Amino acid sequence: MRAISPPSLFASIMLALSLGCAASHHAVEPAELGAASSSDAMLALIGVPGPVEFEKVVAADWAVARSGMINLDHPTARSAGVEDGEESIQLYFYALHHPRFGTFIVDSGIETAFRDPAGNDKVGALVEAAMATDRLHVRTTTREWIEANRIELAGVFLTHIHLDHIMGLPDVAATPVYTGPGETAASAALNAFTRGTTDRLLASAGPLREWRFSADPSGRFAGVIDVFGDASVFAIHVPGHSPGSTAFLVRTPSGAKLLVGDASHTVWGWEHDVEPGTFSLDQPTSAASLATLRGLAGQLPELEVHLGHQSLESTNGLILADLEKQPAMN
Repeated sequence: MRAISPPSLFASIMLALSLGCAASHHAVEPAELGAASSSDAMLALIGVPGPVEFEKVVAADWAVARSGMINLDHPTARSAGVEDGEESIQLYFYALHHPRFGTFIVDSGIETAFRDPAGNDKVGALVEAAMATDRLHVRTTTREWIEANRIELAGVFLTHIHLDHIMGLPDVAATPVYTGPGETAASAALNAFTRGTTDRLLASAGPLREWRFSADPSGRFAGVIDVFGDASVFAIHVPGHSPGSTAFLVRTPSGAKLLVGDASHTVWGWEHDVEPGTFSLDQPTSAASLATLRGLAGQLPELEVHLGHQSLESTNGLILADLEKQPAMN
């Protein structure tokens, strides 16, 4: 990949800091799938087993800055002595096997070209350096998983279009991709660095199909959609981390699964009700969305919650070990 000289790098950084730009130039259109629903309708059936077979796939291991995933200025984080550092994370995607409509995945995993990140020309040099893609440990690519399971994929439901959630899309070219509203239009200075990479990763997807959310009549969430019209999968609008951030409630034979996306990246953030940090576009709205999701989970202790980048079943983040080394704070 072509090296960037220090003067060119400095000029690029100054330009990005002075201008906000859209996240992507990629085309969008209204989703044909899904019908407006409500959180009351969802709650009425949440304890009833559903028809969707569910599978969680760990695509890769990685490590990123803790300050991006936890708001270190939150009073709870300050009181606990949480400091910035490297946080171990994972990249997931989730398979939803619907008996009538086929197999969909939530988020996209990682494409086969990331087996050699330095040779992946979709990733710009600045993005490669900032995201340390050379440190990705790929467990399985999306194409490998599809071929091993002999699956014909019916669609991809994105929680949002940040790079780490669209890195598998080139492996599922021409598959319909669904996302929340306003994702491509979101304006931020950082997009000056990431938009080219984002556009290249989205290039094979066709127009992104935006969920047609309307206000939740029950007032809990920004919007709720019954994805297949049979109350088996609900898309929930939880803006803040990004404008169109979307959580999913999936009714399976073994109970309901709540996929919160990056409304909460980490175990510590979820368990202490602390919203994501600098990776989020709108922290106050992000905090409100997290509180509502946690409120839903608190009402339903049997609900199985899946976070954006860590598992509640295994505390794989560095943050817990770091805190154990620190003296207790009064």
